[in-house]
Amino acid sequence: MTDKNLTNDELWRDKLTSEQFSICRLKATEPPFTGKYNDCKKVGVYHCICCDSPLFDSETKYDSGSGWPSFWSDLPEGSVTETADTSHGMRRVEVTCKVCNAHLGHVFEDGPKPTGLRYCINSAALDLKEK
Repeated sequence: MTDKNLTNDELWRDKLTSEQFSICRLKATEPPFTGKYNDCKKVGVYHCICCDSPLFDSETKYDSGSGWPSFWSDLPEGSVTETADTSHGMRRVEVTCKVCNAHLGHVFEDGPKPTGLRYCINSAALDLKEK
């Protein structure tokens, strides 16, 4: 995909389901405890559903009880971008794919050691490539 195509909604609508488009391109959120990866215990690497970039390793996934897949770290290569998000009357940090800018979820500072972070990610934004 060229950079020009990364912002073309028509191309994204053709590639993604309506739920994926709503979450990844319009910054919606799937309901808690409904995503296919919330309780997933399979080993592998989670990729961006939009551009297939690797984002999170299953070794950093844990059950946060939040209802969304949670990770205590992204991949060491710096696969995500973090941006201040003040929508909905609160201060949060939005997590997007570094390659295609897809909205993935948010990161919070209430996670486990060693990072203390909780990357709370929408299942619809992910594609698990099993090892």
